[in-house]
Amino acid sequence: MTVYALASAKGSPGVTTTAAALAACWPAPVVLADVDPAGGDIMWRNRNVSGGPLDPDRGLLSLGAAVRRGAAQADLTEHLQQTALGVDVLVGLASPDQLSGLGAAWGQLPAVFGQHRTDVLLDCGRIVPGSSAMPVFAGADVVVLVARPDISGTAHLRERLRSLRGALGLGGPGGKPVGVVVTTSYRDTRSAADLQQLFDAERLGVEVLGIVADEPKAAKILSGERVGQLRKTLLGRSATQLAQRLVGVHRLSDLANGR
Repeated sequence: MTVYALASAKGSPGVTTTAAALAACWPAPVVLADVDPAGGDIMWRNRNVSGGPLDPDRGLLSLGAAVRRGAAQADLTEHLQQTALGVDVLVGLASPDQLSGLGAAWGQLPAVFGQHRTDVLLDCGRIVPGSSAMPVFAGADVVVLVARPDISGTAHLRERLRSLRGALGLGGPGGKPVGVVVTTSYRDTRSAADLQQLFDAERLGVEVLGIVADEPKAAKILSGERVGQLRKTLLGRSATQLAQRLVGVHRLSDLANGR
């Protein structure tokens, strides 16, 4: 199974919406895990199968406690909850104040995610050098940065990719697959190609995977119960295409590396 880490370089370009839409449209069983050190939104945006709130005490914090007791025995399944959309989620921190409760467990989480029986999508929030989530982000099989195609979004994205060049092996043989997803209007037919041209010119070894449609009305469906409705929207269709692309990226990487 494969671990995919999603993050932003700066601001709020829609990482959580993108991760949630991907999980709802994923072509196989998948876990959506909230590992944003700043406090995530998955707990607040979703309801459980009975329509009630998700349990804030069962998730990343309880998993971290299990990891500290012994990483080899930690089982991700025991800390998951199912949403009304039928997606298994790992609820994140309610606030940054809870960050100290995880401590050294961050370094052991990649092994826990990697041994799970299904694919795992990690919502890492904003990733910066020194972030608590960096071990989880860098330890994923595939990493994806979500950005908006405006001037500031592009500038911060490029600088973040440069700073991550060593940790992710960008541009080198056997480097980790790194993709970029653009949050923009479905009418935007240029931004993805323009970004790819920029990355190629700088030899960053990054692939622009496509766009996720910026569709606020469709995003509200992610907090409801009718995933079928999501698949009919521009957001859902773009997420379905992106999910298939991501699965293909990892398979191609395995072939290239002889796995």
